[in-house]
Amino acid sequence: MARVRQIQIRTHRLVNTALAGGYRSTFRGQGVEFEEVRPYQPGDEVRAIDWNVTARTGEPFVKSYREERQLTLHLLVDTALPMDFATFGETKRDAASQLAALIAFVAVRHQDRVGLTLFGAEPGLHLGPGRQSRHILRLVREIQAAPVTPGRSCLRAVLQAQESTLHGRSMVFVISDFSSVDASGLEGGSGEWAESLARLSRTHDVICVRLVDRLEEELPATGLLRLVRMEDGAVAEVDGRRESEREAWSEHASARRGALGAAFRRARAEWIDVRTDGDLAAPLVRFFRRRAQARGPRRSAGGA
Repeated sequence: MARVRQIQIRTHRLVNTALAGGYRSTFRGQGVEFEEVRPYQPGDEVRAIDWNVTARTGEPFVKSYREERQLTLHLLVDTALPMDFATFGETKRDAASQLAALIAFVAVRHQDRVGLTLFGAEPGLHLGPGRQSRHILRLVREIQAAPVTPGRSCLRAVLQAQESTLHGRSMVFVISDFSSVDASGLEGGSGEWAESLARLSRTHDVICVRLVDRLEEELPATGLLRLVRMEDGAVAEVDGRRESEREAWSEHASARRGALGAAFRRARAEWIDVRTDGDLAAPLVRFFRRRAQARGPRRSAGGA
C-alpha cells in the first residue's frame, strides 16, 4: 500500500497541471448518442448528412447526436514476466502502474469511470468501471500486486475478451511492451491479435501504450554482454564495443517499431511510445495535445 501511496503523490501534481489541461479537450465528444434527424443548416458537417432521409424527402437532413457527459475508460495492463524487466529507470510494470494511475486519476477528476483488466498468458483480473478514489487506488494496487505470469502474454485473448465484456463505447488503453508480437507485426505467426485489435477498434477508441527499456533500442558500448531471455532462458552474447553491432541493434529496434506502428495503423488504433527511463507523463501530454489539435474545434453536434 505504501508503494501505491507513493504513486498517488507522484502523479498528483501532473494530474492537476499538464494532463488535466489536455484531457477533456482530447476526449470530448467520444461518447455520443443519436438524438434526432433534423433539416440541414448552413455550417453543418457534410459527413453528418443522413442520405436515406435526404433521398426520401428530397431535402437535406443531418443526424444530430447528444454528447454523453460521462466517458468510460478501460485499462488493459500486461503483467507477464517481461514487464518486470529493467536496465535503466523503472521496471515496465512500475511504469505501467504509474501510467495507469495518471490516466485514471485525471479521468475521475472529470467524473469519468475507469475499469481494469490484467493479462498475461491469459486474461486475468477484471474490475468493472468506477470513479471513486478508493476504486482507482485499488486499480494501481492490483497492477503492483498481480502475480507474475510466466511465458509470453497473449494479447489476442484479452482483446477478444473485451469484445464481449465491454458494453457501450469506451476508451481502451492497452499498456504493454508488446514483446509477444514479433517483428512482422504478427503474434505466433498468425496475425490474429491484429485482427482482434481491429475488431475492437470498430466499436471502441483504442490507444496502445508501448513501454520501452533503453537497452531495447540502444546497445551500450560497454564490452561483451550476456543476455538471458526472461521467458525461456535462451542466452545470447553481443559485443557493444563493435559499432556494427550497435548499429544493427538500433536498426532492428527501428524496424520493430515501424512494424508495430504499421499494425496499429491497419487496426485503426492510436499508439504512444513511452521510455521507462524518462518522464513517463511527457509522452501522454504530447499525445493529448496532438490529438486535440488533430480533432480541431467542433462545428456541429454531428461532427466527428
